Amino acid sequence: MEPFVDAVGWPDAYARRYRESGYWQDRPLGDFLTEHAHTLGDRTALVTEHGSLTYSELERRAAALARGLTNLGLVRGDRIVVQLPNTEDFFVTLFACLRIGAVPVLGLPAYRRSEAVHLARHSSAAAYVLPDTDSASGYDYRVLADEVRNAVPELRHVLVAGAPGRHTALATVEEAGEQAGGHPGSTELDPTAPAVLLVSGGTTGLPKLIPRTHNDYAYNIRASAQVCGFGPDTVYLAALPAAHNFALACPGALGTLLVGGTVILSPSPDPDTVFPIIERHKVTVTAVVPPLAALWSQAAEWSTEDLSSLTLLQVGGARLAPDTARRVRAGLGCELQQVFGMAEGLLCLTRPGYAPERVDATQGRPLCPDDELRVVDEDDRDVPPGETGELLTRGPYTLRGYYRAEDHNKSAFTVDGFYRTGDLVRLTVDGDIVVEGRKKDLVNRGGDKVSADELEGHLRAHPDILDAAVVPVPDEYLGERTCAWIVPRKDRPGLDVPGLDAFLETRGVAQYKKPDVVHITDSLPVTSVGKVDKRTLGSRAAEHSGQPRH
Repeated sequence: MEPFVDAVGWPDAYARRYRESGYWQDRPLGDFLTEHAHTLGDRTALVTEHGSLTYSELERRAAALARGLTNLGLVRGDRIVVQLPNTEDFFVTLFACLRIGAVPVLGLPAYRRSEAVHLARHSSAAAYVLPDTDSASGYDYRVLADEVRNAVPELRHVLVAGAPGRHTALATVEEAGEQAGGHPGSTELDPTAPAVLLVSGGTTGLPKLIPRTHNDYAYNIRASAQVCGFGPDTVYLAALPAAHNFALACPGALGTLLVGGTVILSPSPDPDTVFPIIERHKVTVTAVVPPLAALWSQAAEWSTEDLSSLTLLQVGGARLAPDTARRVRAGLGCELQQVFGMAEGLLCLTRPGYAPERVDATQGRPLCPDDELRVVDEDDRDVPPGETGELLTRGPYTLRGYYRAEDHNKSAFTVDGFYRTGDLVRLTVDGDIVVEGRKKDLVNRGGDKVSADELEGHLRAHPDILDAAVVPVPDEYLGERTCAWIVPRKDRPGLDVPGLDAFLETRGVAQYKKPDVVHITDSLPVTSVGKVDKRTLGSRAAEHSGQPRH
């Protein structure tokens, strides 16, 4: 069977060891759904605001769409950009892709032209699946599809969940597959090939693509579900976007479906939406980022909904401060679990049975016994135990290279295969991770990663801007806000700061990536080697309120 091109695999010795240890089971990732359709057929798998699907219904729809995609000429190895919100269509499409060996590129609903064009172009996508509109904002994704197709003419198909406009309705493709009959199988799939392409936080520009194979992602899901005690009685609320690795597979929605539980899909993570859902469906577990955890704990004080069914709240995506952890636990009255992980692989979790103070102060220990960790200084020398350094890692579910990024991989990985996370951590005597900061140049805005490099590029494209630098500033609610320092052109001194929003909109920049605070300055400070001194800019930004964008 031909290898999947442009993806970096594990050396043979490591692959053999991971198989012998039982981490890799050489099975297609989506096979469990077919099995559950036979053994758990009438059990509820998915619940949305519009209805529900049993395991047998989810399997039937995924099989029909798989046939429909095949009828369109999509084959094993084709990349399909999937940018769908938390609906049943997301999971039907995901499992359909897995059945035929097409590789879904999972984009977030918040992405706009800049990110969507990049994903389609970089992955050489054959198809693009997206909704018609955003019911909350009214944003028309079909216009986005036009823009992507114009920029990436190689894109063969645009499939729209809902009213298709000039494109093809996803439902029509599924109906055609239903009428065609047959049963496209997945027995010929290579379990060492990518099952999905996740997107990175985009720390050096637009997002990198992360190949997660059938073998490694299945282990990620299976092992984390076991650690978290997921079972048939688990009712998991997907409050974050399902395309996000945290909500999808840590253990997330896929971990819940793997063990025969029920996944509830929420269109929004705000308390007014999720609290009634928790009460109505007796949700037992969910995952949020720190700002949401804090917001939920405050809202619980005045909420009249019964949240007593919630037994576990996972918090990840950014560091949770100990004081906030204590308030969240008290406010929601459930067990708290800190999760430190990355779409690139490594997953650390606090464990059931940890003392509360250990949960509050650490981000837990690695998922797998064969997760290898190093904490190093700037010269890649291991620091003494308990001291802070950059985290390097490798293991059975951590990538060995980004997709189509040969040059970047040379700096992102050591010669012996350790991934440079860019996170500054220390290890406790108990083997727990404590996250102290970050080496990478990005803003962690409530769990959304904003690349300083990418945003700076957009700002510098403004006709009135000479130079720009983006730094994070502390924020009590979001953890960090995005602060832009801007040097206007001397021949155009009248920079319209409010107009920056509209300018970035024309460039297709996602809303969460736009600067929260803007400072106008005559020049940017530089270091002794001529680089922009972002440490000084960060200190200055913390001292001034700036000009808020909203």
